[in-house]
Amino acid sequence: MRAVAVLAVTCCLAVLGGCGNGDQTAEPTDEPSTQPTSATPETALPQSDEPVELDPADFTADVANPWFPLEPGTRWTYRETTEDGEVVEVVVTATSVTRKIANGVTARVVRDTVTLDGKVIEDTLDWYAQDKAGTVWYLGEDTAEFENGKITTREGSFEAGVDGAQAGVIMPASPEVGMTYRQEYYEGEAEDNGEVLALGQQASVPAGRYDGLLKTADTTPLEPDVLEHKYYAEGLGLVLTIDKEAGGREELLSVTDIPLAQARRAGQALLGQNY
Repeated sequence: MRAVAVLAVTCCLAVLGGCGNGDQTAEPTDEPSTQPTSATPETALPQSDEPVELDPADFTADVANPWFPLEPGTRWTYRETTEDGEVVEVVVTATSVTRKIANGVTARVVRDTVTLDGKVIEDTLDWYAQDKAGTVWYLGEDTAEFENGKITTREGSFEAGVDGAQAGVIMPASPEVGMTYRQEYYEGEAEDNGEVLALGQQASVPAGRYDGLLKTADTTPLEPDVLEHKYYAEGLGLVLTIDKEAGGREELLSVTDIPLAQARRAGQALLGQNY
């Protein structure tokens, strides 16, 4: 799973307290948080493999959580440097397509495409929906990896409500330091967990310098050594991911608008799917 305000790269981001400053990639810096050190959410967030029953009437595909906005037609472009030194481009598009998930919830379709030297090596449709409180739920993904233009694996694909797979949380409505939550659960395939580590962080990426960031940690029991720190800008979404163990880094290059017709095609074209 890859986790994901339409502003030009060169614009000053007044609402975020940041301003584009070229190709800077300084390490994030921590500032004291004014938030509580423990979470006391009104509604408990899902943990581990515990089942959840979601009422479709409580959800919308219009995801507007300020830390994870998915306005249709928004496209985020990232540069990812792997532990092996390879540089790939990651393009995340909030499409104008929705899909009814097996558990009954209608979700926003988000396309995540990874290319190496101009060739697609991974292509994914992710499904997100927001509940009445503003929490963003992750409902599954249809993913494929490619080699020489052919699919090599669909490993990691799952859908909440199918074969015991459970929905998880990608972003709490009001993140507080210490909050923990399951991001996804499909036994043996997708078991990611998240934790809110800090607020009020700073980071510089090619798209600019950002203040007031939310910092989270992603882990999975399937790969105990994996630890990713992610930084989210309010009103924009994910700006930086750091693989703390392997040393990889994914940085925001730009955020742009695309026509809704193009956003629809992006949600329908993958693997011959038509939602």
